Amino acid sequence: MTETRVLDDLLCFDLYSLSRIVTALYRPVLEPHGLTYPQYLVLVTLTRVGPCSIGDIARATRLDHGTLTPLLRRLADRGVLTLDRSPTDARSVTVALTPAGESLKPVLHEAQCHIGDSLGLTEPQVRRLQSTLHHLADHLDNS
Repeated sequence: MTETRVLDDLLCFDLYSLSRIVTALYRPVLEPHGLTYPQYLVLVTLTRVGPCSIGDIARATRLDHGTLTPLLRRLADRGVLTLDRSPTDARSVTVALTPAGESLKPVLHEAQCHIGDSLGLTEPQVRRLQSTLHHLADHLDNS
């Protein structure tokens, strides 16, 4: 096969391959701290909204409970966050950062700056792209 871009007409492939490439850009910043990209999303969520339920984190990160539950347990085992069951409703768990989790804020910021530098887009271009992606995600969520 001589053509290397045989899937150029598939928007799904463009989105998939770009997602993999962008996610991989986070690795050099996160890996030295033992963090994965999904863990990064959870930690950013907690730094922005504070203690919240697992359901709140699932909605914010778009991670399903099957992915999120073991991920949260691993972070709790590392002492990065706490998982506290409600005394009145055993099904409800509040997730909160520990001091060790709070200490990762500079790493989370560095990861975001690293991506911004790597994309080669201006700030207005990034905002337009995000607006388009948000619109598409909202449309698909409501379908």
